[in-house]
Amino acid sequence: MARNLSGWHLLNAGPASTLALDTARVFRKCFAHETSVGALSPDTKTEVDAIVETIIYLYTESRRLTKGMAAQFGLTGPQLTVIKLLEELGDLSLSSLSERIRAQNSTVTGIIDRMEREGLVRRERSTTDRRMVFIRLTDKGRELARGIEVEPLEIFRNALTSLPERDVGELLRILMKLQKNVLTRVEGATGLGAEVERDKVPDVEREKVEKVEES
Repeated sequence: MARNLSGWHLLNAGPASTLALDTARVFRKCFAHETSVGALSPDTKTEVDAIVETIIYLYTESRRLTKGMAAQFGLTGPQLTVIKLLEELGDLSLSSLSERIRAQNSTVTGIIDRMEREGLVRRERSTTDRRMVFIRLTDKGRELARGIEVEPLEIFRNALTSLPERDVGELLRILMKLQKNVLTRVEGATGLGAEVERDKVPDVEREKVEKVEES
């Protein structure tokens, strides 16, 4: 298999380059399991490198698409993601929103604060549980969301649906196993429990993981 180098020039295009390179190292070890990467056969190492580079390319390309599309509407990438999530799912609590965009509550609080100042969202306390606060799109936010017809993730969804159904299922199975392997290695390297990271996975995706693990 020829090495896919098409994504590497993107790694130096933004502040995520160091994170991407660190992630690449973790992925290489995960694909190699307990075997030393240096002990892999040349063909296997080439395949592992190609897979890792493809994953990093998809990650950086999604960042580029999100940033570019958000800029057209005067938004940041995270703000665009929040607006489209609220449009699709309706009101969300801060913790639910944090889970969906894989970010800490404190980070999402800052995003929401800025969006609230710009009149795009507002905080509303639950009528049934006064301790709960939900994030809701304002009329201005909903109008803006309707104007953003295609989100970056939709591009990837369409690309995936063009694959045979069997390939999609197999890809999901492999990625879920890889995710579990990555979390295990992160736990070993940092001392952070994998269950803590697992709790950040939205319910829909967690159900997929559990089905894969049961198979």
